[in-house]
Amino acid sequence: MLKIAYDPIYAHPLPPGHRFPMLKYELIPAQLLHEGIITPENIFLPNAVDEETILLTHNADYWQQLRYLTLPPKEQRRIGFPLSAQLVEREVRIAQGTIDGCRYAFEYGVAFNVAGGTHHAGTNWGEGFCLLNDQAIAANYLLANNLSKSILIIDLDVHQGNGTAQIFENEPRVFTFSMHGDKNFPFRKEQSDLDIPLPDGIGDDEYLVLLKDVLPGLINTHQPDFIFYLAGVDVLESDKLGKLSLSKEACKERDRFVFEQCKSRGIPVQVSMGGGYSPQIKDIVEAHCNTYRVANNLYF
Repeated sequence: MLKIAYDPIYAHPLPPGHRFPMLKYELIPAQLLHEGIITPENIFLPNAVDEETILLTHNADYWQQLRYLTLPPKEQRRIGFPLSAQLVEREVRIAQGTIDGCRYAFEYGVAFNVAGGTHHAGTNWGEGFCLLNDQAIAANYLLANNLSKSILIIDLDVHQGNGTAQIFENEPRVFTFSMHGDKNFPFRKEQSDLDIPLPDGIGDDEYLVLLKDVLPGLINTHQPDFIFYLAGVDVLESDKLGKLSLSKEACKERDRFVFEQCKSRGIPVQVSMGGGYSPQIKDIVEAHCNTYRVANNLYF
């Protein structure tokens, strides 16, 4: 069964001014329901992650500043949102949704968080609309509970997973792989275990050749028993922030290749959706829905 964590923003809504950028998180499951790919049974609303689990990844002082809304204004500007109780509530539920998705991935092979992909949050900072790093929190949860011994994080968002790289820089059990725009945010990059910086304007063929040349070898060499996949669609040519030139079909082929690599080896994979900023919301939703369609066809 394809299991999807629903974005908690719609159970705990933000002020109206911050709702529109999040519209895709409501439209994606709505479209999948409309097509009959999923039913309400496939969707779950996560609870809040507990503090003990958060502190496996994030600094205690930073977490307390989030929890009690005392983060300094300069740090709030770095995040890009004014800090609010609703934002923190959303982030702790997103993190738990990714943990729950790991459990479902063990059972079904693959599971999704319709939000997540908050890969710019580091140990003691938030950045780029990310407060807590959902996949890093979930990876540390798996390690701490002896549910995994070797993890691969595949980050194919157009922006480098700088927070994820920093969190795991001294953790040999987690291999971080980021394939991202070289001249894009964040302008101060961290060092992943493997970074592939891409030139502006890279197209379908060159992108897919790079991915297909690298990923199978990474999996064969590092032998992960769990994979996290950040499937941002800000690689699209239409994306106003991305600077790359991928078509929707190439983005779909990217997803298919990642899932085929996981499924053929019997490695469970949790998917968080990451970025997407095309001017037309229909382009964002269609590209994200393709990720679900591909997974549904391969696994179910």
